[in-house]
Amino acid sequence: MNVLLLNGPNLNLLGEREPEIYGTTTLAQIEQMVQARARSLGASVRAFQSNHEGALIDELHQARFWAQGVIFNPGAFTHYSYALRDAIASTRLRVVEVHLSDLSKREPWRQQSVIAEVAAHRIMGKGAAGYVEALEWLLQHGAQ
Repeated sequence: MNVLLLNGPNLNLLGEREPEIYGTTTLAQIEQMVQARARSLGASVRAFQSNHEGALIDELHQARFWAQGVIFNPGAFTHYSYALRDAIASTRLRVVEVHLSDLSKREPWRQQSVIAEVAAHRIMGKGAAGYVEALEWLLQHGAQ
């Protein structure tokens, strides 16, 4: 299975950005961890991060020709990007929405996800381990 590991805005600052909320693991470490687990399970992972909504949409559009699943942490776009929501719906990719922190225990505006209704599964509050769990979920549940 081919999996796109997609990360949105400010996630390039993991490891230094609010470590009390997001932990001390860097995005590069998360990518390496997911790719290593994927190799051990016979899967392939391609990682992409952008602070730009359009770049994330473009990556989803291109991934529809290659990937059978997506691990996606949309960052702040989670709460208001109908464009990303529509990109997920239109590509028909099986997406697992991942968040390092538990959004249900955060500020009220963070508790809303416009992505959730088009995601196949959602993992929150498990830190970096949530990404590996998302990979394993995709491999267990296969492509849509």
